[in-house]
Amino acid sequence: MPSVLKPDLGLLRAEARRYFDGARGSHDWDHTERVYNLSLRIGPLEGADMDIVLPAALLHDIGREKESLSHGAVCHAALGAEEAAVVLARLGYDEGFVRAVAHCVAAHRFRGRVRPESVEARVIYDADKLDAVGAVGIGRAFLFAGEIGARLHDPGVDPEKTRSYTREDTAYREFLVKLRFIKGRLLTETGRRIAEDRHAFMTDFFDRLNQEVAGTL
Repeated sequence: MPSVLKPDLGLLRAEARRYFDGARGSHDWDHTERVYNLSLRIGPLEGADMDIVLPAALLHDIGREKESLSHGAVCHAALGAEEAAVVLARLGYDEGFVRAVAHCVAAHRFRGRVRPESVEARVIYDADKLDAVGAVGIGRAFLFAGEIGARLHDPGVDPEKTRSYTREDTAYREFLVKLRFIKGRLLTETGRRIAEDRHAFMTDFFDRLNQEVAGTL
């Protein structure tokens, strides 16, 4: 029986990585590793139980591929939490540990219905969100837009009159719909501190992009 206090991160990493064999670049295993690294930075400063945080970081996006295939109809957080519980139970972890990790997975989504109730869930939520802002966030937004065949840019895009997974679902639309609001919705002091610089960089980038497209800069 694996120890609850010392989860086998090598085994869990291998189990989680199997879910990313055909993943799109915007939500591939590299994203999971970045969230893991941010969790290592945020968790100790927030007093989180890292034996819960790190397994949750590795498993948090294992439902992402099915959401992508469904064009957003499936919630990857809810599905991922169910799958994470199955994986952890199969590996012999006890019910309390499984429940704690699964909650972190279920509660990590920006648009999700489940709110992070534990400090560990708040760490995972913030680590995941921070990977969507700053230089990395800009890169991921354009990568996703390319994956779905969206335009490079439309400075006049109206989020209310356009839909996700269409040609108008540009990186700038994602900024207007989601990315610019992330800083104000982070849940840990450490996460909010990290977000300040990332948010400023991202905002400046899209301001400059609009000027360049208009030919004024």
